[in-house]
Amino acid sequence: QKNSCVLPEDLKNFYLMTDGFQMTWSVKTDDTPMPLGSMVINSVSKLCRLGGSSMYTLPSAPTLADLEDDTDEEGNGDKPEKPHFDSRSLIFELDPCNGNGKVCLVYKHAEPVVSPETEIWFLDRALYWHFLTKTFTAYYRLLITHLGLPQWQYAFTSYGVSPQAKQWFNMYKPITINTALLSEEADSFVNKLDPNKVFKSKNKTPVLKKKQPSQPPGSQKSHTGMTSAKTSSLAGNSSRK
Repeated sequence: QKNSCVLPEDLKNFYLMTDGFQMTWSVKTDDTPMPLGSMVINSVSKLCRLGGSSMYTLPSAPTLADLEDDTDEEGNGDKPEKPHFDSRSLIFELDPCNGNGKVCLVYKHAEPVVSPETEIWFLDRALYWHFLTKTFTAYYRLLITHLGLPQWQYAFTSYGVSPQAKQWFNMYKPITINTALLSEEADSFVNKLDPNKVFKSKNKTPVLKKKQPSQPPGSQKSHTGMTSAKTSSLAGNSSRK
């Protein structure tokens, strides 16, 4: 109501579920946790407007609108029209990005009335704009996909992430940082598992049981004769008694 604009439907549904979002995660180096990833969506109370007030408390201090470069590339080719810090656009901060820039919700057409169409843009530390997504839902997916890694928004700029941030990307999101390699070699990250070879039945060699050596017929007859002789002798001894 204060800024005479309506939140987009997906962002409004998000704030109806939770008043902002913040999640951080750490890595352990030398048994010491080190904060690394950070995913932030400002609460409604911190959804501050940019460009409306002075950057300094001094009298006649310049505002962001005064520092804006109108000679910057404006809708060249397929590039979307960039936001403005003056009354032509309404800009609200979604994520402070730990001081590496700002992710902003932008109403690009605020005159004569505010258009309900919004976009998500990234404002780097040099005050250059970089387009991210057309909807909050698409940006939220990007945020989760990039795990909140440091400076991940710079992957959508012409100069890319810093060498230090690239090391973290190579460790936790190698496919994201090597998109050129993925486009050149489409089968680089394709699972080439052949189930026919993995589940192929192996022909087991049957185990042959060893046969007991058969006794020759003569030995069987002699053994039988000895047994019968022994039985008859026992019978004779019992009759004598």
